[in-house]
Order: sequence, then C-alpha cells, then structure tokens
Amino acid sequence: MNYVELNNGLKMPQLGFGVFQVPDLAECEQAVLDALASGYRLIDTAAAYQNEEAVGAAIKKSGLKRADLFITSKLWVSDASYDRAKKGIETSLRKLGLDYLDLYLLHQPYGDVIGAWKALEEAYHAGKIRAIGVSNFYADQLKNLILTCDVKPVINQIEVNPWYQQEQELKLNQAESVQVEAWAPFAEGKHGIFQNEILSQIGKKYGKSNGQVILRWLIQRGIVVIPKSVHKNRMEENFDVFDFELSADDMQIIAKLDRNESQFFDHRDPATIEQIFGSSLAQLKTN
Repeated sequence: MNYVELNNGLKMPQLGFGVFQVPDLAECEQAVLDALASGYRLIDTAAAYQNEEAVGAAIKKSGLKRADLFITSKLWVSDASYDRAKKGIETSLRKLGLDYLDLYLLHQPYGDVIGAWKALEEAYHAGKIRAIGVSNFYADQLKNLILTCDVKPVINQIEVNPWYQQEQELKLNQAESVQVEAWAPFAEGKHGIFQNEILSQIGKKYGKSNGQVILRWLIQRGIVVIPKSVHKNRMEENFDVFDFELSADDMQIIAKLDRNESQFFDHRDPATIEQIFGSSLAQLKTN
C-alpha cells in the first residue's frame, strides 16, 4: 500500500474502498467484509449513502484493530448548518459504532458551508474526527473556505477518471496542499471504458486490466482513489496495482483520452443544486 501524508500530518492509504450506490445493508456489510479481507483499510461512506450502519457492522465483525483502519464519512446538505452539522457528526459516529472518524467531509459545497465547517472544526479539536475536508468543491469554493476557516481542509474529493481528468483542478488543489481524492474512477463504465482499446494495449504490456491501468494512472498522479465493487474478485483485482508502474509515455497517452466532461452533472448548474437539495432547499432559505 502507498500512503499520502495530509496537510495535518495524518497518513492515509492511497487506495481505498467506496460504498456509494450500495444501499442494501446486508450486501454492503458483506462487501466491506470482503474488502477488508482483501487488504483494504480505507473505507469511504457517507450519510447520504444510507449504509453507515452496515459499514460499522462489518468493521466490528472484521476483528481488525480500529487503529489499523481509516474510516471516512460525509455530511449531507440537509445538515449543512452549524447546529445540524453537530448532530450529523454524532449520528454518523453512532451509526458506524465508532468513537472517532479518521476523515469527515462536507459532501457538497451548498448551504451554510461556513457554519457546518465550524462544527467540523470543533469536532476535530475535540478528537472526534482526525481530519476534515470537502467533496465536490471547485477551486474558487475551496479557496473561499480556506480564507474564512481556522482549520484548512485536508482533502477535496472530486470526480476524476480518464474521461474527466481535472488537470487544472488537481493543480489548484495541490497548490493549496489539499489532497485530491477521486470518486467515480471508472466513470461508471461509460463510453466503454473497460473495453477501451488504448487502455487495453497499455494493460497488455503489464498483464493488467483496463481497471488496473486506470487505478495505477490515478495513483501515479498523486491522487487517492476509492473504487467500488460488490464482487470479491474485482475487489482483489483493483487492489493488485502496486507491482507495476506506467511509463511516462503511457501516462501521456492516457492524458489524450480526456473529454473534459463530467460523466454525471455540473455542480454549478442551478437545477442540479436544487435537485441535490431536494426538500432541504426550502428549509435552508428560512434559516
């Protein structure tokens, strides 16, 4: 395993396991158990995924030492205020059955970000969270938070994959000493990414799959990555990416695959923001 050192000195595994879109609690619990058995120690969940209880149950069943694990969760926009964030943190800890979280993120850059961040800072100082960060923040939103907060975010978790390489955002985050973490590294299989001939030709040189090439490409860019799968054989394949290194030519070839387009949605689109907020939008406007 490779590790990155966050700007507060905390070390974090560079490859982890995500549980987005695994709402079935029994399936999620088994997936996390399989991931831990395969060697993963970084587990990424969120309040919005509605599976924190399953992650906590798997951690307990695994028998692994808490100190050997790196557990991340996230605050949803419905709790994006000082008072609600304080409750949201406690809810995540309770559902996970943990005394502390290694990393806790603001899931979206909406709502009372500054108020919510203050609650995260207090939990950080109290030892309930070892590191705090953000998710889906553009560089200007991140800069605004940095200029107004006391504790600097350690991570910005954003969409990064071969179709959406985010080179400029990566550079801007790195300039602020904020670690980039990639969600959707496989672009959810869109545009035939697992069958892409260019990635396949690179993989053949190393005896690796398209997925393994993608993960290695992200790792060599200094990015933390959290692939998801409910299949143990795929988890093991995704974990097997530390015994080869892509050449500079390989990295340049993959760079040319960039479509510079999100495979999901524009986080700055007002319609998207309203959709993400849902019923919490009206509540925010009245506060």
